[in-house]
Amino acid sequence: MVKICCIGAGYVGGPTMAVIALKCPSVEVVVVDISVSRIAAWNSEQLPIYEPGLDDVVKHCRGKNLFFSTDVEKHVAEADIIFVSVNTPTKTRGLGAGKAADLTYWESAARMIADVSKSDKIVVEKSTVPVKTAEAIEKILTHNSKGIKYQILSNPEFLAEGTAIKDLLNPDRVLIGGRETPEGKKAIEALASVYGQWVPKDRILATNLWSAELSKLAANAFLAQRISSVNAMSALCEATGADVSQVAHSVGTDSRIGPKFLNASVGFGGSCFQKDILNLVYICECNGLPEVANYWKQVIQINDYQKSRFVNRVVSSMFNTVSGKKIAVLGFAFKKDTGDTRETPAIDVCKGLLGDNARLSIYDPQVNEDQIRRDLTLKKFDWDHPTHLQPMSPTSLNQVSVVWDAYEATKDAHGICILTEWDEFKTLDYERIFENMQKPAFVFDGRNIVNTDKLREIGFIVYSIGKPLDPWLKDMPAVA
Repeated sequence: MVKICCIGAGYVGGPTMAVIALKCPSVEVVVVDISVSRIAAWNSEQLPIYEPGLDDVVKHCRGKNLFFSTDVEKHVAEADIIFVSVNTPTKTRGLGAGKAADLTYWESAARMIADVSKSDKIVVEKSTVPVKTAEAIEKILTHNSKGIKYQILSNPEFLAEGTAIKDLLNPDRVLIGGRETPEGKKAIEALASVYGQWVPKDRILATNLWSAELSKLAANAFLAQRISSVNAMSALCEATGADVSQVAHSVGTDSRIGPKFLNASVGFGGSCFQKDILNLVYICECNGLPEVANYWKQVIQINDYQKSRFVNRVVSSMFNTVSGKKIAVLGFAFKKDTGDTRETPAIDVCKGLLGDNARLSIYDPQVNEDQIRRDLTLKKFDWDHPTHLQPMSPTSLNQVSVVWDAYEATKDAHGICILTEWDEFKTLDYERIFENMQKPAFVFDGRNIVNTDKLREIGFIVYSIGKPLDPWLKDMPAVA
């Protein structure tokens, strides 16, 4: 029986290993993590992450050929294939601070693998890592090998949260990078044979190590670039009276461009886009390519501009101050169908409003109060460290209340900010909400999901990103 061990029980490791276990019943899959609480959650009825379809897959396989354990060294020693899916946060100090990836957790994982291994291993990069990480890991393992042979593979994940299980069951491609040596090719074939039990052969792509590592960063940079492009257009649409939805639809019908990732919004979030682009910027700078670095840096700058532009619209619309005013925030996760809040635009929007002394009432169907308060008090890159290593966050944000109902959030509010495109926000009883709000009542739709005409008929003053402006807003500045 092939034994697979995955170090790291997070958003990538847990779902990926669960699907491998489901599709490869003859393979034993163990997910290990030093976090006792996280492993306990994976072994409970309440999994530590929300992802549609994940519960069913885990419960079908758990205890049969899928196991979750804190006994890291035992399972690493026994495994034939080791996936490493640990945090790779952005460095906050030292060389490359604010851009380069911090490989502390990766390096300690590699040293532990070298310490406990008694047989040859295939070690698979599953975290998003900078180009040439595999080479560094290879050096650590070979210099501590004690005669044991290691093959390093890069197998980046291309999951979209909210559809991760669907993406894993029916991937666009599975990318496996390895050394172009007989041993490297054999290792690629071994991993390809695991995926080959459910993924068509023509979707399993073999490349060299560096191409696989760079392909992940490139894919995320291209996707983020599309979002920043349409968001840049949204600002121009507001200035000219065009409708960004109509522009995006028109552009998306061009077969060379396609319609995906062309929805204007308050900005992109998630654990990868910003981190990977900053990483790409750093790699370009290190390789003497400042023009290329600046090109990708602009994708991040437009994203930051979009969030600050949204906050400025809110403040300027409401008589240039939100001090002491109750603002309802509907949605805190970075997108619908996930409870993930990493780099969610809601953090920057909420912090911007709190900076003007607003009182916030926040509702999200999948994000709990502790997470929201933690996110609003953590420093920029702290979120990407394991939870037990994150600074303890104070919960005394007096201006923030977290409620479990959209109607409670909006009661007596001066304005509503829609920051996540949850389906339930499209079907709320906005007449009831309007009756219970302060007047004039504002809706700031950061996801373009409400019917602006209908809301205006009810009496709301509505701002939707990239849409023709409400007469109320026409003479108000978009930028402070």
